Amino acid sequence: MKTPHIPVLLDEVLASFSDVSEGYFVDCTLGYAGHSSEMLAKYAHLKHIGIDRDDEALAFSKKRLEPFDERSHLYKGTFAKVLPSLVEAPITALLADFGVSSLQLDKMERGFSFHSETLDMRMDANAPLSAYEVVNTYPQDKLEYIFDAYGEVRSYKKLAGAVLEARAKAPIQSALELSEIAKSVIPSGGKIHPATLMFQAIRIEVNNELGEIEGLLDAIEQKHYEGEVISLITFHSLEDRLVKNRFKKWAMACICDPQAMRCTCGKNHALGKALVRKPVTATKEELKINPRSRSAKLRSFRFKNDSK
Repeated sequence: MKTPHIPVLLDEVLASFSDVSEGYFVDCTLGYAGHSSEMLAKYAHLKHIGIDRDDEALAFSKKRLEPFDERSHLYKGTFAKVLPSLVEAPITALLADFGVSSLQLDKMERGFSFHSETLDMRMDANAPLSAYEVVNTYPQDKLEYIFDAYGEVRSYKKLAGAVLEARAKAPIQSALELSEIAKSVIPSGGKIHPATLMFQAIRIEVNNELGEIEGLLDAIEQKHYEGEVISLITFHSLEDRLVKNRFKKWAMACICDPQAMRCTCGKNHALGKALVRKPVTATKEELKINPRSRSAKLRSFRFKNDSK
């Protein structure tokens, strides 16, 4: 079955789970089952749980994973909500690939593309908030906030003003129209499209992407298993910072006040350790095949096995 999505950092993801014990592998961002199908094929001792909020992705993946039907179960929803509700145990491997899938980007009707005639950007097509509402109803201060906080757009005030000026004449109907507004404010040049950071900011707002990552990390922290390996793939600094800081917290042995003269906590509070000091990135070979992997960063963490 032909896949519409190239799984990023596939070899590195498989390697990160090379010595996990029997149990469940949870793919929190199932997508088109690129990572999941390879994990199931390589690690026959693992059972599988796939989570996604996209109906189209779930339908495709269900068919693709038919050869592993007895070992696989799929759930619809956001991973921050589904993961805490799982009764399957133990979870020994967990993956999340926080990037937007190639199919979502390439399908014009989904409204993620700069050239799309629609303005949507919802990962779950049934969700109430779309990019259209954000762009056409948010007040200027709220647009300024998301462009600054979620897109790190330097000229965020000017960009928000341009959006308000355009929608005052007529509602902004398409991603194409929105990208032209960005071009009028942000000069072209460099490797990325002038609208890239604005689109990132709107997409994060529409799908509550950073809130979902925080929710996932909270769920893992509250309920994890001995020896469980977590591998998380991020695509921009906001995501990576959340993961990096949480892994650092989990690996902290001493929880005393930094101002304390000496440690009194026993220095035994580390939940585990990061498996790599620096994030793993795409090889030159992968970059040639899949240019969208250029910003991907993989970080992995193993929780302690107290029985060893």
